[in-house]
Amino acid sequence: MRLKNKVAVVTGAGVGIGRAIAERFGREGAKVVIGEIDATHGADAERCIRDTGGEALFVETDVSNEAQVRSMAQQALDHYGRIDVLCNNAGILLIHEETRAHELTNETWDRTMAVNLRGYWLCSKYVIPAMLKQGGGSIIHVASPTGLFGFTRLTAYSTSKGGVTGLMRAMAADYAPDNIRVNAIVPGTIDTPMNAVELSDPKMRQHFAEIAPAKRLGMPEDLAGIAVFLASEDSAYCIGGIFTVDGGLTAV
Repeated sequence: MRLKNKVAVVTGAGVGIGRAIAERFGREGAKVVIGEIDATHGADAERCIRDTGGEALFVETDVSNEAQVRSMAQQALDHYGRIDVLCNNAGILLIHEETRAHELTNETWDRTMAVNLRGYWLCSKYVIPAMLKQGGGSIIHVASPTGLFGFTRLTAYSTSKGGVTGLMRAMAADYAPDNIRVNAIVPGTIDTPMNAVELSDPKMRQHFAEIAPAKRLGMPEDLAGIAVFLASEDSAYCIGGIFTVDGGLTAV
């Protein structure tokens, strides 16, 4: 077990990518703290990890809410005594509200930034002190190709994910001397609830599968292996890296 005795906080762990990462962390021996806004999904993820022999704690958390993030970190410490891994994954895509910059509403912009960027910063803010005290840790930001390249009519989401990449690099430089590794995973088009609207159209589903050299959509489980690597000591010299898991999408 590559994560035995580690404590890992995973946000947005009730469904999709976060769920797959949390479950894999549990199978690899980690004690998993599930930060999830949806109580039903969060409790189900906790139960699933426990049913397969792992340890898990669900904490209902809106990552854009500072008090709730602070409470999540404190509950993790109260329950397990330490935090070794933080996987910032919780995010939103308000697909029906996304558009070009001059057409975007303030509400869509603010809500997207609050969850996708402020949420990553807040979770890091309240977990890092524990990592500093214990002498190290690993922070993983789930980013996006939209933050690296231009995509039409995804203004708020793309900007938030570009900010995630910038935040990762700044944190990587700041905390490397403290033995805290910060890296980013960049998924391609993954078959998750976040993408359910677009992927419900068979033509769009086929399109997204074909534009990747792998000729298929990604699955949440495709992200779990690289997350385990970055959470484990196998990645001890990986700092500030951008690890693509996109079926070759950004290679062409």
